[in-house]
Amino acid sequence: MPRPRSPLLSRERIVSAALALIDAEGLSALSTRRLAAELGVSGPSLYNHFATKDELLEAVADAVIAHVDIAPLGARPWPEALRTWAVSYRETLAAHPHLVPVTAHGPGRRPHALRMADAVYGTLVDAGWPPREATRIGALMRYFVVGAATASFAAGFVDDPALYASDYPHLSDAHRLQAHRSEIDQEAFETGLDALIAGLELRFQPQPHVTPQRRQPTG
Repeated sequence: MPRPRSPLLSRERIVSAALALIDAEGLSALSTRRLAAELGVSGPSLYNHFATKDELLEAVADAVIAHVDIAPLGARPWPEALRTWAVSYRETLAAHPHLVPVTAHGPGRRPHALRMADAVYGTLVDAGWPPREATRIGALMRYFVVGAATASFAAGFVDDPALYASDYPHLSDAHRLQAHRSEIDQEAFETGLDALIAGLELRFQPQPHVTPQRRQPTG
């Protein structure tokens, strides 16, 4: 039998299959045996590309973060750059909710995640934020975005008017929330993001520009 023109496996193909499996069934569905079956290969062949499952998960998480738009960071005024980046960040995470627990741990050694962290921190420091404040703001933005992408507020209410009618009079319309889940969650995120950035603008006292010592990246 002639040899195939290209390898049956590549890191990119494995990562893509792993992400599809996680998206469909959650993190618990990912195993070497299951992934090998999805790819039509033997389990041990995966280890030629990833030594451990954790290494594979890191690669999958980084492949997702690669889709976050960081182009505005450093290219636009910091409030506009943060807003545009945060919207893209949330949309990217919300598209892969099962993977959020992995991405929420921070960048680790993931190249795309580190590049994003560097861009956020650099944008703030270059704009005049003191390095310590830039670190805090980067952490704050990640807490806010990850939280917004993790769960739906509107989905937490059941479609049962009787549940709220007698004991919870201020929630008389809560049964309607699920029907407008996407709209409510999007508007809540935008309201919070606008308020957060407006508060930072009030706090902003630019420092004289110096070459930053980027020892505390965050994102």
